[in-house]
Amino acid sequence: MRKSFYHIAALLIAALPAFTSCEDFLDKEASNELTGKQTFSSWTTMEQFHIDTYNFLLNGECRVGSSWLDAATDLAETSIATSGARTGFNIGNYYSDAAAAELTSLWESRYRGIRKCNMLLERIDSVPKAADDSYELYETHKNWYKGEARFMRAYFYWELFLRYGPVPLVTKTLDPDGDLLTGYTERPSVKDYVVNFVIPEIKAAEQLVMDKASSDLAGYQGRINKDICRGMLTRIYLYMASPRYSAESGITWQDAADMCKSFIDDYGSHYRLMPDYGNAILSTTFSQGNTETIFFRSDVSQGWSSYGFSTDTPVGEGGNGGNCPSQNLVDMYDMADGSAPFSSYDATGAPVYTNGTPSVDAASGYDDAHPFAGRDPRLKATVLCNGDIWNGRAINVVAGMADNPRGNANATPTGYYMRKYMPEAILQNIHTGTAYRNWIIMRYAEVLLNYAEALSEANFTGNYATVCNLLDTIRHRAGITGNVAERPDLASPEAMRAFIHKERTVELAFEEHRPWDVRRWNVAVEALSRPVYGINVAADGTCTRKVAQNRVFSERMYLYPIPETETWKTNIANNPGWGNN
Repeated sequence: MRKSFYHIAALLIAALPAFTSCEDFLDKEASNELTGKQTFSSWTTMEQFHIDTYNFLLNGECRVGSSWLDAATDLAETSIATSGARTGFNIGNYYSDAAAAELTSLWESRYRGIRKCNMLLERIDSVPKAADDSYELYETHKNWYKGEARFMRAYFYWELFLRYGPVPLVTKTLDPDGDLLTGYTERPSVKDYVVNFVIPEIKAAEQLVMDKASSDLAGYQGRINKDICRGMLTRIYLYMASPRYSAESGITWQDAADMCKSFIDDYGSHYRLMPDYGNAILSTTFSQGNTETIFFRSDVSQGWSSYGFSTDTPVGEGGNGGNCPSQNLVDMYDMADGSAPFSSYDATGAPVYTNGTPSVDAASGYDDAHPFAGRDPRLKATVLCNGDIWNGRAINVVAGMADNPRGNANATPTGYYMRKYMPEAILQNIHTGTAYRNWIIMRYAEVLLNYAEALSEANFTGNYATVCNLLDTIRHRAGITGNVAERPDLASPEAMRAFIHKERTVELAFEEHRPWDVRRWNVAVEALSRPVYGINVAADGTCTRKVAQNRVFSERMYLYPIPETETWKTNIANNPGWGNN
């Protein structure tokens, strides 16, 4: 991590704001040439420096070498032969250059973001107030910025933890022209890292940052607020109560449930599920009245060639296929009446496969020759299936037809294309339309799912009715007609666990939860080493299953290897199975 002095991404700052006000906080640009002394000599330049930290929030669309991280799970296969998912994760090559944006670059960029937070926290008290600000406003904004910096620092450490496990905790500004980890090679325990640092930092940040009413005002939209802090705590507590971490963290399922309940009690009135599941992703908080989004990265309205729109569009529309959903994902959707199409499911949330085929529950009405007929409406809001109307034409993946032409290397390998995150507006007027494609980091549906999972694990019998009601809230919004409590197959803790894992997967598909969920559940080897399945579609529309891609995933891949440059420079202990241990 040898760096010259910090650089403020002025172009990115100008590009970021889909926040609609012309006075939006991300509209402010900062000079790349300022020294630290100059930056913190005035409130305006300090503010610009701080706001640039929001540029470090990730956008998951095509981020991993032209592929999505979910294409490195059982949810999808990318059609891009040179993509990071395909040449890295899916064949077990965790040193792939194409996957570096996920496997190695995040180490450097997270620590760079952390350095910015440390610098602000060390220097903000010495920054003079703006001449036209009152002393009261100066103190209020200073507390906001301190809270935002503490939240961001903890959040960046959380992102590092998910990938590399506990890494050195640096809380002061280090020499940017030296090795930024000199003297910081000790790796803390899970408890010291998450329970004793990340969680207290976010709790402290919640007391300092603005409330949601303030963050909804023009000029503040998108800023870290109290709701975001508490929402992130529901996620972290859930993870720490999960099988992979609970013994080390000491956090229980009841602790996680209590944290979720505190969010619902204190902040739940600020949110409600969007009536249309598709609009929970495609509409923006500000311009279209989204009532579900809690935390997101906002970007400007984009055209056909920007932010992976053309990459992820069906080849029949002139796109490159991109993130193609798997039959594995399609298999996880229930029927529209709420019944299960298959006889049994495992802890990965997927049906149990025998020779690549799950056992059908005949009473459900499911037909394996027509696998997407009569299913949970979220399927069609997430996946483009053969015959679906999109941009005024029917998707056709029959061999030799528009979306599966012979000789096109980017035609879907699974028989499906992605619908979620793909607004049709971009296709208007011969692909000259524009649309927002904001990256959702957290929405209210996740909090409800977090609560349902924690309650079910804490006390299945005592919390059964509440768990069913929480799940029904999410499923009925999607258009499912049946009630969870009416399902006799969900009468045991084990069956409900598999069901909740399945429900979480389909609700949050392609929102970058699956890679971390299967790890925290301790089922990543089972989920990610099984083949990715797809379908062939005949001219009469009937489907047959196929193996789209065989996958590699072993125990050591639960964590990424520490980047080689860091282990060479510092001799920091690498993760198990990756050498230098």
